Amino acid sequence: MCGRFAFYSPSEATAALFGVTGASELKPRYNIAPTQDIAAVRNGEDGDREFALLRWGLIPFWAKDPSIGNRMINARAETVAEKPSYRAAYRRRRCIVLADGFYEWRREGSTKTPYLIGLASGEPFGLAGLWENWTDKETGEHVQSATLITTAANEFMEPLHHRMPMVLEPDRADDWLGGDETMIETASEDTPPMRAWPVDRRVNNARNEGADLIDATGPVLA
Repeated sequence: MCGRFAFYSPSEATAALFGVTGASELKPRYNIAPTQDIAAVRNGEDGDREFALLRWGLIPFWAKDPSIGNRMINARAETVAEKPSYRAAYRRRRCIVLADGFYEWRREGSTKTPYLIGLASGEPFGLAGLWENWTDKETGEHVQSATLITTAANEFMEPLHHRMPMVLEPDRADDWLGGDETMIETASEDTPPMRAWPVDRRVNNARNEGADLIDATGPVLA
């Protein structure tokens, strides 16, 4: 699964890589957790791409209780097209979540060590996602939320975790947002070269923030 990630590159410039101009400039974030707002690019109602902040944890449009979203931070690529919670969004409401790296925990002896995984190039990238618009029938409140697509780990990721998010570089944005249904079949194989390094266990606590969270505490894996 993917339960934590970081996005610290300039948001306006990163969104521009994915076809959005004039995006809001956000403060760097090094420990993004479920239920928090995440920066995303999606197709707008007018057909142009737009920048959006979405709550991490998808709330299906038919849900009675929004707390269901707390458990729906990831959607498995293998079943996303059929599961009732995701299939409508998969067909019509895709998004790309902006990121610089994502965390996974590798068991080392009796403990789990967090690793930050990013592109070998050091460039920001996108995480394939889906979004939904949920309306509270009693108050009329609207909540726009999102989930990240995960797939089986590739050769690089397997020593760290058996799953990984679906990583997108800017040149794949058109395909994903345009509804390509073949991308999830080869998602792990199409992942660009990556690198990973161990970081401080303080990242385990979602209340901790700061650039020092991504400092390497050991050798870089590439």
